Amino acid sequence: MKRTFFIESVFTTMLRLRAICPFSWRVFHFRPFSCEPLISQMDKCTNEEQVFDLIEKNKAILSEEQVGCAFSILWQFQKQKTSLLKSVECIRDHPQFLTLYNLTINKMEFMNDDNLVNVLYITQQFAIEAHDPLVEALMTEAWRRLERFDINVLSKFSSCLADQHLYFSPLMGKIADIVNRNLETIQDLRSLSVLMVSISSLISQRFQEQLVNKAELLFDTIDPSHVNIARRIVQFLRNIKYSYYPLLERCNKVFLSDVANLDLESISKILSLYNSLQFHSFDFILMAKRRLTKMVPLFDQPASFVKLFAALGPMAGPEEKKQLESTVLLMSEELTSQQALAVIVAMEEMESRNSRLIKKIASILHRNLDNYKSIELLKITQALIFLHFRGKELFVKLRELLLSYLKISVKPSEISILVYAISVLPSPNLDEAGISRIEAVLPQCDLNDLNSLAMSILRWIQNGHVYLDNTTGKQLKLLQKLDHYGHQRLKKYNSLNLLREELKSLKGDWFSESLLEETIATLQCLMDDISYVNVAGIASFISRTNYLNTLLLDKIASVVLQQIEKIHPFAIFAIILPFSILNYDPPQRDAFFGTCIQHLNSYLSILDPLMLVFLGFYLATLQYFPEDLLKTIFNIKFLGRLDLQLEHIGILNGAQQQIYKMLAEVLGGINCVKASVLTPYYHTVDFECILDKRKKPLPYGGHKIALGKLPEMHWESNTQIVESRLPPEAERIALEFLDLRAFCRNIPHLKGKSAMKKRHLEILGYRVIQIPHFEWNSMTMSTKDARMDYLRERIFGDGKS
Repeated sequence: MKRTFFIESVFTTMLRLRAICPFSWRVFHFRPFSCEPLISQMDKCTNEEQVFDLIEKNKAILSEEQVGCAFSILWQFQKQKTSLLKSVECIRDHPQFLTLYNLTINKMEFMNDDNLVNVLYITQQFAIEAHDPLVEALMTEAWRRLERFDINVLSKFSSCLADQHLYFSPLMGKIADIVNRNLETIQDLRSLSVLMVSISSLISQRFQEQLVNKAELLFDTIDPSHVNIARRIVQFLRNIKYSYYPLLERCNKVFLSDVANLDLESISKILSLYNSLQFHSFDFILMAKRRLTKMVPLFDQPASFVKLFAALGPMAGPEEKKQLESTVLLMSEELTSQQALAVIVAMEEMESRNSRLIKKIASILHRNLDNYKSIELLKITQALIFLHFRGKELFVKLRELLLSYLKISVKPSEISILVYAISVLPSPNLDEAGISRIEAVLPQCDLNDLNSLAMSILRWIQNGHVYLDNTTGKQLKLLQKLDHYGHQRLKKYNSLNLLREELKSLKGDWFSESLLEETIATLQCLMDDISYVNVAGIASFISRTNYLNTLLLDKIASVVLQQIEKIHPFAIFAIILPFSILNYDPPQRDAFFGTCIQHLNSYLSILDPLMLVFLGFYLATLQYFPEDLLKTIFNIKFLGRLDLQLEHIGILNGAQQQIYKMLAEVLGGINCVKASVLTPYYHTVDFECILDKRKKPLPYGGHKIALGKLPEMHWESNTQIVESRLPPEAERIALEFLDLRAFCRNIPHLKGKSAMKKRHLEILGYRVIQIPHFEWNSMTMSTKDARMDYLRERIFGDGKS
């Protein structure tokens, strides 16, 4: 009875309420969905219009959870689009997007943390500007909650800041502090890897090492198919400039184990990161080439094809390069300024001689020069000069832009880039204003900046480019100031690791003549800090210097013997190299080399094949012949891998490119040397130059040398057929780089094909200079100076070949 009475009372009350307030009843009765059903309906939508229809019908009752769901579903649709930017604009311009926009501002305070940051992330993907009120409000609310974010939300928020280029902001610093305080409790490597990339620009070296160790500890917790986590870890290592082999090797295994899921974007990014870290994986490069080659027919849009061109071009074979160049030429009219930049840089790496494509890309670059940054202008300048481009108007515009940027620049690194770019132009020019700009930043320059500036100034002086009175004298005084600041900077170092960072890429005459001895002395003072972390880097620097300091080498050997278990096998080659180059046996010689080789033995089957050959060679120069290494090298399977490497990764093309650049310096300019010259016997000569009767190089185009042309024959643009006619008493020289395949396998005896080619070229009137790979890569030719002297002696010496 009581239950019946209660139900009847409730029913009566509801009828009274309906009579008193019919409007409220109508709203209550006809509210079509609760929270869950509306989200379910959104999930069932098949396009954006259906989502917007639901927003319009339910805008008065949408909850903060439903608002977040609407954003997520709209973004899911956008990720499936091929033309992302166009569809994003359509979404932003939709009338109901404004409704969603306003609802977000009103309800963000009630959103949970995950929903709030997710909406912020999606608004950025919709290209809503950082200064937009909605983005600013979301950022403020997220900052207010920052300390309570869990690791997943914190990582997504950090990527939002990174998208706004706020790498050095106080907010990113706060995130770094939170990660630092909670590092021991973090167990999710996916979220940690995102955070590592985001905060990498503002953390200490000690914190960097802690993050590396934590990532290594958690690496076994991830699924091998999680390519993105491995890629972010490699990106973090690139950002902090740390080639940490244990993590690189493990990430590389992840990439190789999930080859089928690596798309163009992933492969392109990984190749770029590996290149920056100087980490070479023969297996990955071989896999990447195969995957990218299969993709060539799949892309017909400039954005995708240019990315493919840049990734595949430098490692492609002749026929593949020709196909890539032909395709990009067809779509050249559609290229953006950044796409044209990517193409010209790739063409430089490819050593392209496609004159039509070079001219076409150069015209696009010319139209867009005002849009490029300083470093991009340098890349353009270097590429165009290397590709033999002849365009006075473009170079004049480049010079004007570089000089205008130089006058307003205040960053030492940017100024050194601008000055270097100006110095390599066909008609370099640096006025008093430019010299004053350099002088103003010298106290802030690091060793790399000082070295770059010195090399540029030396180039002007040596080439005799004088455009203003007393300019050369001022440049000489500037060199003296560079010497002064270089010595002053060396005196300030009390940390070996800081010094090592600046020594990584130092090279050139100025450094060798002005700072090398004092640098070695500084290293000797700090050598107690040599450890397993930096020993390979210090050894690499010594290899480049050709400077024998037995105390430093003894210290390196001692550290290796004591800490070998902490040194990755990939670093062994760099450690052994200076002992071989400098012909020095450390104390406990046999123990040192034996320890190194024993540590390397388990990796012999996976090391880069060419690296293994060089390792055997350098050990042989030390009269050390480890049995396991020799057995590995003289093995059919290994030789097959070596053949594949020689065929696919372009290592010998790199050697030829190196020789080409040096020949240009030796002969006085790139116009004094030709590459890939086709002779009347249809032999291709690697390099050709002509000396007059006084042994002075003659520039091509500066003398009347007839270039023959056979009728009804079509040849690639990078080859020219030469005739035998020369100026009186002049001498035509052919230079050939002889790789491993030019010699017998068991001894360095020239094979018949190369010997016959030499005889044919001599019949045609050439003096033939053959450069064997084992001479060019020998320990006596380990520096650029030694190789330059070698080329001078072979070209201008007694004439023997």
